[in-house]
Amino acid sequence: MSPFRRHRWFISAAAITLAYSVVSLTGHKSFGLTAFGDVFGVIIMLAAAAVMLANAISRPGMERSFWGLMAFGFSLWVVNQWGWAYNEVVVRRDLPDPYFVDIILFFHVVPMIAAVAWRPDQVRTESRFHLSTLHFLMLLVWWLFLYAFIVFPHQYVVLNVPAYNGYYDLLYEFENLLLLLVLAYAGWTSTGAWKRLYLNFLAAGSVYTAGSQLLDKAVFKGTYYTGSLYDVPLTGAVVWLLATTLAARGWDLKAETPRTDPRWRTILPQMAMLAILSLPVLGLWAYLEDTSPEPSRMFRLFTVLAAMLVLGAFAFLRQYIQDQALMHLLGESRAGFENQQRLQSHLVQKEKLASLGQLVAGAAHEINQPLAAIMENSEQLWSGERLTSEQDALVRKIVNQARRTRDLISDLLSFSRQAPGDKALVDLGVLLHRGAQMQESQHPGGRIRVEIFVEPEFPRVVGNANQLFQVIVEIVQNAMDALAEVGGGTLQITAQRLGNEAVLQFSDTGPGLREPQRVFDPFYTTKPIGQGTGLGLSAVYGVIQEHGGQINCQNKPAGGALFVLRFPAAGESVAQAAGAANA
Repeated sequence: MSPFRRHRWFISAAAITLAYSVVSLTGHKSFGLTAFGDVFGVIIMLAAAAVMLANAISRPGMERSFWGLMAFGFSLWVVNQWGWAYNEVVVRRDLPDPYFVDIILFFHVVPMIAAVAWRPDQVRTESRFHLSTLHFLMLLVWWLFLYAFIVFPHQYVVLNVPAYNGYYDLLYEFENLLLLLVLAYAGWTSTGAWKRLYLNFLAAGSVYTAGSQLLDKAVFKGTYYTGSLYDVPLTGAVVWLLATTLAARGWDLKAETPRTDPRWRTILPQMAMLAILSLPVLGLWAYLEDTSPEPSRMFRLFTVLAAMLVLGAFAFLRQYIQDQALMHLLGESRAGFENQQRLQSHLVQKEKLASLGQLVAGAAHEINQPLAAIMENSEQLWSGERLTSEQDALVRKIVNQARRTRDLISDLLSFSRQAPGDKALVDLGVLLHRGAQMQESQHPGGRIRVEIFVEPEFPRVVGNANQLFQVIVEIVQNAMDALAEVGGGTLQITAQRLGNEAVLQFSDTGPGLREPQRVFDPFYTTKPIGQGTGLGLSAVYGVIQEHGGQINCQNKPAGGALFVLRFPAAGESVAQAAGAANA
């Protein structure tokens, strides 16, 4: 792209300013020059407001807020300029002094300051975004209060034109300087296209502020007329802002992480606090030292009270936002700590199971061979016919204990050989009904009631159906055994989708868990000797870990135990992959 095409908007702005200067130099004070100056001012300001509004509509996120505020500020500026054009061109009379559009001119800078202080070039968290917005709103309210406290009494309460003009010009220039200060800070702390935008706005604003001071002096001396050279800085500043706005439509305006010193971020809240603290001081001055007429003095006192009420409400709102942010942070910290504890427990349990599995495999293999010989010889001895009744009873005990030892060895080997197995799409709802029916048949009498609730949108998971079925059977069996100890009860099983997880909950009304933190430890059991090895839930834990899930247990406040199983839900792509692999 050629330099001319790249900078075409700025070249056009310079050409327009130059043409306006030529007209101002060659023209003389007349109605035609006045009409040209007023109408041209309305046109360029209206064009700038329209382009900024178009940017606000087409741009995303915080950039939309920036351009929207700038468009609102320029719209107020258009109203002021139209007031001049209406009086000088339409009705052909001098502007009244004071004029109500002066208030609009004063406040048109406020949305521009808000737009820049909004800092759309920075990525912020939600809580910091709310606090920054609130702090700036507090400063804006204070700024409006200053106008009402200093200028308004001389404008409409007790008319004093010289005092009004002096205070208005002083406060308006200070307002423009504040805008330049905010733009300078934004340009200093930004990068890329945003830095270019801020610096162009800063340069145009500097031209306008300097030209405004020259124009005020010319008005005071009586040498100003519309369309004169004193309007050239105003025209040049507006077309510069318009050119920057048009050029920005092709710039890559993206938000980045703030790189400023954190100490600079405390300036805004400190200024907001100073604004609140200044109100009692100004109120005390108005009560003790103000020599203005009584109506102006009373108006200032009521203005201070109103500002204290509004800013006090903002202060309470800020405290509320901070409290909510702290509560949210506390909740995240607590959740992070609990997750860390859970992860640590899972890691310890996994290492414990892995080490124990190796030990168990070796021990079971060594015990299995002599145990087989004991079983074989005992059964042969038992089948003989030359044993006395006492010997027969002893041999029967040996055979029964050998069988129990064999079952224990089988459980140990099964525990140590937890292989992943083939995985496919599994419907846990079907396994829940099958496992519950199988266990209910072992507890006749109707004292134990099983309730199963499966969510219609409950997802399937990718896993080994046999292993997952054994997991469900083990948990249901333990729950029913616990309910049988207290004479019956209810086991509620729910299956639902929570986010990207398939969640199973087993809730019973039994006596609860004696030591919930130990239920997954190998060989931990609360059942009588001969009724359990303490390896069932340990194997369950290993299977769930192998499937990428989680299992937790706890006692319910109302009584009973609660087991919660979480598995990754099978997404569409995972389901297709699993189906293809299974095929």
